[in-house]
Amino acid sequence: MIISFLNQKGGVGKTTLSVNVAGCLARQGHRVLLIDADKQGSASTWASLREDAPFQVVSMARANMARDALKLAQDYTHTIIDGPPHAEEIARSCIVASDFVALPIEPSGLSTWASDLTVRQVKEAQEFKPTIKCGFVVSRKIGKTVIGRDIRNMAGEAGLPILESEIEQRVAFAEGMTMGQTIFEWAGDSNAAREIEHLTKEIERYVEEDVFSGSEAKAAHG
Repeated sequence: MIISFLNQKGGVGKTTLSVNVAGCLARQGHRVLLIDADKQGSASTWASLREDAPFQVVSMARANMARDALKLAQDYTHTIIDGPPHAEEIARSCIVASDFVALPIEPSGLSTWASDLTVRQVKEAQEFKPTIKCGFVVSRKIGKTVIGRDIRNMAGEAGLPILESEIEQRVAFAEGMTMGQTIFEWAGDSNAAREIEHLTKEIERYVEEDVFSGSEAKAAHG
């Protein structure tokens, strides 16, 4: 299973989600690879802060990375790809390599509009690889604000499913990343950790059960 986190806008939580979903899968006993496809190298920097990690991290920020990513993924049960902002060719390669593309969007029209290009790329890739699944993930949500609720309506106009799981903007995420730890190591008994667990399980279930198809997906997500 190869899961990528992509959005052309930076700062929407791609690396935080990538690292912590990888950490969640590793806690379940899976052999996990995290591919850092962002030239900024945030995931690689996170890994450098510790002597060892619960999963393997490799840097692969180049436009033709899909073939190598697929080859590496054969040695792992799960592969997570931390995608780049403002890099169309690399993002396209990430999509081609993926089973599931998660598009993190924060409660702001900016991240939703920036995802339009990624949505188009996914739909183009699905024409020759129909098995690719895709869904929005509400990220960095601030409590029960009005804009936090409206983001679902804005994202729904793109015609893609929106995951039920939501990741709120929490200090624990920033602290854990800064200290080179997953949220489970930093604050295992926290709402932040539970949000990541819920998101991970939802993505796994959707990929395995193929619920992101046709009217069934629309009915499940409005």
